[in-house]
Amino acid sequence: MPSSTCHLPNGHTFSVTPVFGGVTFKETDVYLHNTALPPGWTVVIHTDVYLHNTALPPGWTVVIHTEKLIEEGHEDDKHQPHDSHGTTVDAATAVEPKVRISTFRKPTLQNDCIFISSINSPSDFKTPVSPSRQIAMMLWATLWWYFHEPEPDLHLITEASANTAESGRPKGEWRVNIKREGIFKGRNLLQKLERMGLISNEDSSVGTESLEVRNPINGPRMFTSRRSFWQLDPRIFVYTQTPTNVVPVNAGSLSPLTSPFGSRPASPSLESLRIAEGGASPTDSPPPSQVLNSLAGLFDSSSHLPTYYPPAPTQYIFTNGVRHPLRQRAPHQGETFYVRYVPSVGQYLSFRVPVLNIAKTSGPHHAHTPSTSSLVVPPIPSPSGLSDLDLLHKWMNVPRVNAAWGEAGSKSKIEGFLKQGLNSRHSFPVFGCWNGRPFGYFEIYWVKEDRFGRLLNNVGNYDRGLHVLVGEDEFRGSHRVHLWLSSLVHYCWLADPRTETVLLEPRVDNQKLISYLMQLGFYKEGEVAFPHKQSAVMKINRDSWNQPAL
Repeated sequence: MPSSTCHLPNGHTFSVTPVFGGVTFKETDVYLHNTALPPGWTVVIHTDVYLHNTALPPGWTVVIHTEKLIEEGHEDDKHQPHDSHGTTVDAATAVEPKVRISTFRKPTLQNDCIFISSINSPSDFKTPVSPSRQIAMMLWATLWWYFHEPEPDLHLITEASANTAESGRPKGEWRVNIKREGIFKGRNLLQKLERMGLISNEDSSVGTESLEVRNPINGPRMFTSRRSFWQLDPRIFVYTQTPTNVVPVNAGSLSPLTSPFGSRPASPSLESLRIAEGGASPTDSPPPSQVLNSLAGLFDSSSHLPTYYPPAPTQYIFTNGVRHPLRQRAPHQGETFYVRYVPSVGQYLSFRVPVLNIAKTSGPHHAHTPSTSSLVVPPIPSPSGLSDLDLLHKWMNVPRVNAAWGEAGSKSKIEGFLKQGLNSRHSFPVFGCWNGRPFGYFEIYWVKEDRFGRLLNNVGNYDRGLHVLVGEDEFRGSHRVHLWLSSLVHYCWLADPRTETVLLEPRVDNQKLISYLMQLGFYKEGEVAFPHKQSAVMKINRDSWNQPAL
């Protein structure tokens, strides 16, 4: 049974209700959020079942299909034919297969078809300035829901692999077909979606016919693969329209840990990341509404345009004799730069930059009105009202953590450690949070100019590295590790499309972490010797990564 709820990373939630031939998306609270998405839309989704007695031509794939509406049955999907290389046939040799349209029950490898049939646009809602962009947002949200469904069997059944044991058969790419029906029949709409990177097609030729008149049997097959979808930055397609009327901050309620200055556009204010003095117990969790509001700053847009900006062109500089690209500025203190809802634990995972202590002042605070690009919301509780420095000091003095990091010591020592991380030009510190509550400390760095890069033979200009630490015992365990570690890798892919490899260098005796890494798709490429440790070189490549753990 398909999931009944779709949690978007900007905090919007849609109920997904089955209807005849598909599902309907409806926002759970239309008037609570100001969004460019419509309050609802209907998606037709079905599965093509190829009849077993149909002779398919050589090179035919499940992506190539035309539908003949035949009475519905329930044959097993596991015998559907696939081509291991995804090659296509030309029009001269193409034979139209017989296909039955079956009700969508669970995802298949490449036989599911989707199109948006209608949009729910009440008269009191403003007409979108760009209908094409709104359609792209709806399709992205639909695919976000679809690719959160259980993964289908990836093994292909081809003529060559028919006698091969199932576990040894070749694996294919999980794709969903985008049909030119419903609202997708709009002139040049699919071409626009393709140029946005949201859909693809294997035919890169100009062609002698326009896309509108091509016959489906020899025209382009539009699809979206899971791998490409998860490498699209959500900020391209999802943003929240910040209202113009923003309630000013009550300056007298600012805690000593709260910055009196506003955040930059598309970032949450520091007030949204702190608890007032007095705090909460370590077991307290913030209300979901506070979490959602505080994390929405990543997608807030006062200009009513997407908040994504591509990385700048490459320029080169030298650091300690190493030539490397000029790096983009890291997120600022307190900024949440990654967030997504994790269905397996029912919580939002977010990453933000930690904040140094802000000294108390005995004088009165001055009233401050934030910009409309940063909503002011109730602060999120931190364990016992601890500052980020207090938390990091506590974590570094845990014997388990000190055995790996060796940074145990006084609070002033940890303050110097954090300052060094904040001032680094090739690395920045990160706090991982579950529902806004910090649980671990990480560092994301560029390998090229790091000391680790000097020990390697071949380092790409945009390779990223990670250092990891879980401080709160209740958030330990293999499942949680898979969730946050795969999300750190996910962020590296999103932050710069030129990043092809992510590396870690755990100590060789840290077999537990090495095991976790290998379960996530990392591989060991030898060892290197630091002055203080022998490290395994663990790598994962972009082309072998599918999605973050769900």
